[in-house]
Amino acid sequence: MAKEKVCLAYSGGLDTSCILAWLIEKGYAVVCFMADVGQEEDFEAAKKKALKIGAEKVYVEDLRRAFVEELCFPAIQCNAVYEGVYLLGTSLARPVIARSQIAVAQKEKCVAVSHGCTGKGNDQVRFELAFYALQPSIKVIAPWRLPEFYTRFVGRNDLLNYAAQQNIPVTSTKSKPWSMDENLAHCSYEAGILEDPDTTPPDDMWKLTTPPASAPSEPEDFTVTFKAGIPTELTTSSGTTTGPLELFLAANALARRHGVGRIDIVENRFIGIKSRGCYETPGLTVLWVAHMDLEGLTLDREVRALRDQFATVGWSRCLYNGLYFSPEREYLERAVVAAQDGVTGQVRCRAFKGHVAVLGRRSDTSKLYDMSESSMDEIGDFEPSDTTGFIAVQAIRLKKYGVTKADKGERL
Repeated sequence: MAKEKVCLAYSGGLDTSCILAWLIEKGYAVVCFMADVGQEEDFEAAKKKALKIGAEKVYVEDLRRAFVEELCFPAIQCNAVYEGVYLLGTSLARPVIARSQIAVAQKEKCVAVSHGCTGKGNDQVRFELAFYALQPSIKVIAPWRLPEFYTRFVGRNDLLNYAAQQNIPVTSTKSKPWSMDENLAHCSYEAGILEDPDTTPPDDMWKLTTPPASAPSEPEDFTVTFKAGIPTELTTSSGTTTGPLELFLAANALARRHGVGRIDIVENRFIGIKSRGCYETPGLTVLWVAHMDLEGLTLDREVRALRDQFATVGWSRCLYNGLYFSPEREYLERAVVAAQDGVTGQVRCRAFKGHVAVLGRRSDTSKLYDMSESSMDEIGDFEPSDTTGFIAVQAIRLKKYGVTKADKGERL
C-alpha cells in the first residue's frame, strides 16, 4: 500500500529538517516545498539536504515577481500599514507562498500539508487559513502544536540530538540569539534577546540596511513615477528602471545604501499576544512614502478619507490576520483600486542617513490642484466673500454647543 504523501514547507534549517525526518518516521512520504520570495538562501544546498534526509522530491518555486505584482504593489496602492508603523513585510509574502504550496500538494496528490510555524505566532494562522480557503479538504500537520512533537523536542538541544541520530547535517555555526524571516520586501527579527522590549538591538543584527550613521554623507535624489497608484518607473542619476520586479529591486538597493526602513516596535498579534519585532523594509518604505505624497495632489478629499478610515485599515488587518483569501479582502481591494484611478504622476524624493524626504510632486492628469486657486497672491476663480457664508453655516451647531455648555456652567 502506498504511503500517504505530505507537502512540507521546508527551509533547510534545523526545525524543518527535523520535521521532515519526523514525518518520514511517522510513515509519510514527504515532498518538500521551498518558496523563493527574495530571501538570501542557498536553495540548491537546501534541496540536496532534504533529499539526503529522505524527501521524495523538492520543489523550489520562484515567486518574486508574483510577490511584487500581486501583494507589494497593491499594498502600496492601499498605503497598507499595521498599527501605524509596520508595513506588513512578513504578512505580504504568505499568500503567494501558501498558494504555491497548495499547487504543489495538488500536483503531487498529497493528503496533507505541513509547516514549521510555532504555536504562538501569527504565521500558523496565516498559512492555515490560506490552505483551507485554497483547498477546503486539505489536512494540515502542524508539529509545533502536537503534544507528541513539542514534548519530545522541548528545546534546541533535543532537536540537535535528534538530528545527530537521524544523520541530519547541521550547520556548525552558532545560532543567533533571535529569529529572522526575510523576503524581498523586508527582514524581521524577533524572539531571543529581543523578547525584552527594553533591550537595544545590537548593531550587527540588522542585515539589509547600512547603519544610518555610516550611510553616505551625500544625499541621493530619485523620482518615482506612478500610474493609477502603481509604481512604473524609478529614476536615479544612473538611469530609469521599469518593470515591477526590477523597479522593486532598484528601490531596495537605493534604500539599503542609505539605511532607510528600520523600525523597532511592540505589536499586537492576532492570537492575542503582544510581540516585540524589529523590521527592515527598505524599498517598500520609499515607494510607500512617495505614493502617499502623490495622493495629496491627486486624490479627492472625501475618497481619501473613506479609503483611509475603511479600506486601508481593513485591507491591512486582513493581511496581518491571514485573511487574504477572503471575501472582505476582495471587496476592500476593489474599493482601493477604484480610488486609485487618478493617482498618476511623479514624486521627487531624497534618501539620506535613514530618512526619505519628498522634494516635490507633479501630475499631468489630475485637475484637483489649481495653483491660481490656492495662491495667496491672486484671487483666481475663488471668491473670498463666499467663505463668510461657509463659516456661518459651520458655526450653527457650535454656537448651540457653546450655549449648552455655558448653561451648565462648564468651561470649554
